[in-house]
Amino acid sequence: MSTFSISYEFFPPNTEVGREKLRAVRAELATTAPEFFSVTYGAGGATQEKTFDAVAEIAATGSPVAPHLSCVGSTREQIGALLDRYRGLGVSRIVALRGDAPSGFGAGVVGEFRYASDLVSFIRGHSGNDLSIEVAAYPEFHPQARSPGDDLAAFAEKVRAGADRAITQYFYNADAYFRFRDDVLAAGIDVPIIPGIMPITNYAQLARFSDNCGAEIPRWIRSRLASMADDPAAIRAFGFEVVTDLCRRLVAGGAPGLHFYTLNQAEPSLAIVRALG
Repeated sequence: MSTFSISYEFFPPNTEVGREKLRAVRAELATTAPEFFSVTYGAGGATQEKTFDAVAEIAATGSPVAPHLSCVGSTREQIGALLDRYRGLGVSRIVALRGDAPSGFGAGVVGEFRYASDLVSFIRGHSGNDLSIEVAAYPEFHPQARSPGDDLAAFAEKVRAGADRAITQYFYNADAYFRFRDDVLAAGIDVPIIPGIMPITNYAQLARFSDNCGAEIPRWIRSRLASMADDPAAIRAFGFEVVTDLCRRLVAGGAPGLHFYTLNQAEPSLAIVRALG
């Protein structure tokens, strides 16, 4: 199996209990020598300070860490100040996203950046080449894209604006990733595209996430999970098998890395990484 990088995503905890748990999770996942940890950013920047605190704590351990930045509701001045604070922590990687408007606000909550490509361009202009910029990609297409062609054009715009790499939305159909990667290359865009991996541990939660973000759960997986709904151990065992097989296919097909959406849990991602060797 070819060499590949591993990275993990966390969300910023709200409580001291959550912070203690995340410290333990990070320490456990650090044993796999990840390329970096990333920390998410709430709708409209709602968790900005919590994100900063989590990033600062991870940076202090010596682990590479990449904060998420979203442009919805943000000004250039705010983003510039935040970038300077992150660079002061030694951060060298940013995940730049358009982001979602906070709950209760309409589509008019834009701020000074309309698209993720605008944010990427600003970060590149503000920080030069000091920061590596990751952006989002959607193998099954962004739920708000009018067509696959429009989605590909939006992705190309982010790369032209200065993005170095992409991390995908999670998916369970390896062919969707390979098709997207081939379409990107055919369009003359050559950046590493890292598959986003969501371990399966809870069917109701996964179905809710997927319905909200447009990620498809193949019917055969959904049906099997629904039939196990009151057997958590069976769901975890089946989920481990499905996602580990997906990861093996992706790595064998040349995916340069795997980015795990951990939901601040260590064991589901750790088990898969260990199985991959």
